[in-house]
Amino acid sequence: MKVNKKKLELAMANACMDSRDLAVAANLPRPTLNNAITGRNLRPATIGKIAKALNVPVEQILEE
Repeated sequence: MKVNKKKLELAMANACMDSRDLAVAANLPRPTLNNAITGRNLRPATIGKIAKALNVPVEQILEE
């Protein structure tokens, strides 16, 4: 699964988070979060952690 970079950045802006804040809130290592931002494939659980930390549904940040 891949995260849409623009949707992710929009959700981060709405949550007033930068990548460091999101990595801490999602309990993920920074390199894993950077993989999401750069469009690499991630495990569904990882995307779920990111969405939960941003308080958005998973569908809102996924590639279409």
